[in-house]
Order: sequence, then structure tokens, then C-alpha cells
Amino acid sequence: MRLPKTLVEGYFRFRRDVHASDRGRYLQLAELGQAPAAMVIACCDARVDVSAIFDVEPGALFILRNVANLVPPYEPEGKYHGTSAAVEYAALALKVPHIIVLGHSHCGGVDTYRRGVRDKVPESGFIGRWLTLLDQLELVESDVFAHGDEMAFEFAAVRSSLANLRTFPFIKKRMKEGLLALHGLHFDLGSGELLSLKQDTGRFVAFDET
Repeated sequence: MRLPKTLVEGYFRFRRDVHASDRGRYLQLAELGQAPAAMVIACCDARVDVSAIFDVEPGALFILRNVANLVPPYEPEGKYHGTSAAVEYAALALKVPHIIVLGHSHCGGVDTYRRGVRDKVPESGFIGRWLTLLDQLELVESDVFAHGDEMAFEFAAVRSSLANLRTFPFIKKRMKEGLLALHGLHFDLGSGELLSLKQDTGRFVAFDET
């Protein structure tokens, strides 16, 4: 089965219109390596285009995407931890000064959990097991009142991932040294509005108010 025609045509447009006109930047990235300004942990939802949201060029962000933008707690005894490995690489190898957990509206993973659909997904499967990371969610009543149940769960998922990030010893160490900051954001697909989690109040507010 061939790749979709839209992807094939898109690649050739990229080579002709983008890569060729900015060849110097791509050569620099290839030869000098990456030095991203931040790591972004986002959902793998096809509607969430992280680079487009922040309008950045290649090399600016180290992006990790998974179902529902979740971060598991620090578990060094496990075998395979793709998310934890990416976090470790970003913090220790790339030494990013910022890690952003980016939630979004109408998140299918969070909604599956919220509506109890996960109970019908066997935990022996990858998705069912992954969504158990949401078992410790703590809803904030003011979020439910101001934004509704669905978005309140999405906010809670962002807070949960941030809390789990803080269980990694190297994250705590770099934060204590003032070398790393954690941020929680939420993107609304329909309106394009970005909300930011304020550290002092624990509430999500408009991005330009932080």
C-alpha cells in the first residue's frame, strides 16, 4: 500500500519551497545538533500541531507526543519507558531550561477516561494500562464551574503530569538549582486560546495574563 498522495505531494512541496529556501538552517541543525529552547509534552492527537501553535522553526522545540499528554511517575525498575527516556534526555543531555505539558480541548484519551470507557478497555492492552495514570486525578471544583466537566478533567491531567515530573530526581535537582522550570498549558482547538497554569494559585488563566 502506497503512502497517501497528500503526503507524497506535501513532501515534494517541502523540499522545493521550504527546505531549499532555508537550506543553511537545516545544514546547521544537521552539523551542530539541536539546542531546543524547551521540551513540550503534548498529546498525539492529529489536531494538535505544536510547532504551529508556537510558530517556531525546526530545532526550537523538543517534542514528545503520547496519548493524553501523560507523564508516568519515576519508576526506575521498569523495562521500557519511552516517555521517561525522552524526559531524561531533554533534561540531562539537552539541558532544556523549560518543560511544558500541553493539554488540549476535546482530548479523546482524557474523555475516554472521564466517561468511564476505560473500564471497558482491558488493562492488559496498551491503552487501558496507560490510562490508569489518570486514576489519581484530582478535579478542582472551580474548574468545573468555570469551564465544564470535560475541560476540568483535561486541566487535571496536566496537573497530574506536572506532579509526576516532579518525582524524577534529576528534574527536582535541576529545578532546585534554578536550571529548569515546569509549565502547564491548555490549548483550545476551536478558539485557538491558550491557557496557562499559574504556579501561585494553581488556576488556568489566559496566556497573556501570566
